[in-house]
Amino acid sequence: MRDSIQRRLITTMVLFQSLLTIGLVLVGVSDTFWRLLSTLDTSMQAHAMSVAALVRYTEDATGNVYFDNTLLPSSIDPNHPDLFAVWADRSGLIAHSENWPKELEIPSGPDHHWNFDWNNVPYHALRATHVPILDREEGKAFRPQTLTIFYAAPTIRLRMQVRRAGAFIALAGLLLLGITVLLALRGIRRDLRPLQNLAQQAERVSAQNWELRLPEEVSQVEELRPVAQSMKQMLERLQRSFEQQRQFLGNAAHELKTPVAVLKSTLQSLVQRERTSEEYRAGIEGGLEDLERLEQLLQWMLRLARAEQWAHGALRRDLDVIDINATCEEAIERMRSLAQSRKTSIRLSTNGPVPFRADPEDLQLVWANLLENAVRYSPEGSTVEVAVMRNHGGPAQVTFQDHGPGIPPQDLPHIFARFYRGDRSRTRATGGFGLGLAIAKALVEAYGGTIAAESQVGRGTRMTVELPVSSRN
Repeated sequence: MRDSIQRRLITTMVLFQSLLTIGLVLVGVSDTFWRLLSTLDTSMQAHAMSVAALVRYTEDATGNVYFDNTLLPSSIDPNHPDLFAVWADRSGLIAHSENWPKELEIPSGPDHHWNFDWNNVPYHALRATHVPILDREEGKAFRPQTLTIFYAAPTIRLRMQVRRAGAFIALAGLLLLGITVLLALRGIRRDLRPLQNLAQQAERVSAQNWELRLPEEVSQVEELRPVAQSMKQMLERLQRSFEQQRQFLGNAAHELKTPVAVLKSTLQSLVQRERTSEEYRAGIEGGLEDLERLEQLLQWMLRLARAEQWAHGALRRDLDVIDINATCEEAIERMRSLAQSRKTSIRLSTNGPVPFRADPEDLQLVWANLLENAVRYSPEGSTVEVAVMRNHGGPAQVTFQDHGPGIPPQDLPHIFARFYRGDRSRTRATGGFGLGLAIAKALVEAYGGTIAAESQVGRGTRMTVELPVSSRN
C-alpha cells in the first residue's frame, strides 16, 4: 500500500479533532452534571428547611415535639416522590415520609451528601444536622433541642438532562468535525498543489533537458524553497558528472584509438608481403611498444576510476599511520634519473615528521606525478623545490615549486581535468596521457585534502597540497 502525505495529514487532523471533540463532550457533560447537581443540592436544602419548619415544640411535662404533616413541600421530581426523615436529639425519630424505607442504612461520618438506589430509582441524599426548632414555646420546662434532617431526591431527571446535554454536545462536535474535515481536505489539497507542480517539473528533467523550471508558487512556499534549491543543485552536479563522464568516454576512446590504429597498421604492413626476419622483428617490437603504451593508458584509467570511487565513499580500506616526509623522499628517488637526464636537481625541506593515516603508494603516486611535471617543464640546471610543512593545529602542506615557463591563465582552471593537455605537442612527445594531475587530484580529495595550482608565465608554477592532519593521526 502506497503512503501519502495528504492521507497522513488528514488522518492526523481527524485524530486530533476527534480527541478534541471527545474532550469537549466529557468536559461539557461533567460541567453540566455538577451544575445540575449543585442546583439539586440547593433545592434539597430548601426543602429540608421547609420540613424543619413543620416541627413544633410544646411545653408540657415531657417537653415533646410533634410534626405538622399538613403542609409538606411538593417533591422536586413530580414523577417520583422525595424521601425525608426527621430526628430530634432527645426525642428520636419525629416524622418521615410515607415511602420512607425503614431498612435504609444511613452512612455515618462527616460526609453530608451521598447516593443510593431504592426500588430501582437512583437518589441523591442530603443530611442537615444541628437544625434548630423554629416553632417553640419557651418557659420553665423548655429544654432546647436540635434536629437532624435526612432528605433525598431522585436523580432520574438530572441524568436525563445530562444525557441530553451530552448528546447535543456530541452531535454539535461531530457536525463541527465534519465541517472541519471538509475544509481541511480542501486546504490540504490546495497547499499540496505546489508540491505536485514541483514533481511534474521534475519529471520533465532528462539527459537532454537538465533545467528544472520552478513555478512561482513553489518559490513562495517556505518549506519547499530549500527542497527546490537542493534539487537544482543536485541536477547541476548530476549534469556536470554526466558531462564529465561523456567527455571522459570520448577522450578515452580517442586515446585508445591512436595506439590501436598504429598497432593495426603495423600488423597489416607485416602481412602485406614477405619480409625478412629483421623486418618482422622490428615490426613486432614496434607493436609491443604500442601495446605497452596502450597497457599503460588502461592502468592509468583504472587507477583514476579507483581513486574517484574511493573519494566518493565507494571503497573503504584499513590504513596505517605513515610519515609524509618518507613518501616524498621515495617519490624523489623515483624521479632522480629523470631529473639527472634533464640536469635538474630536487631539493626537499621539512620542519619535522608529519604522521598521516594513508596508503604510502597513493601519496607516492601523487608526489611522483607532481614532480614529473615540475621536472619536465623546468629548464636545465634549475632546481625543483619540495617543502613539507605542518602548521600547529592546521593541515599539513606539501608544495612543489618549479621555475619553468608557467601555465597560461586560460589553461590554469583546466589542468586537473581528465585528458586535458595545455601543450599537446610536447605532451605527445613526452608520452603523457593528460591523466596524471586528474589522478593526483582524485587521490588527494579521497583523503579529505585539497590541491591547487598557482602559476606565472615565465616564472614557474607552484602546486600546493593540503592534507587534514590531526592529533589522532
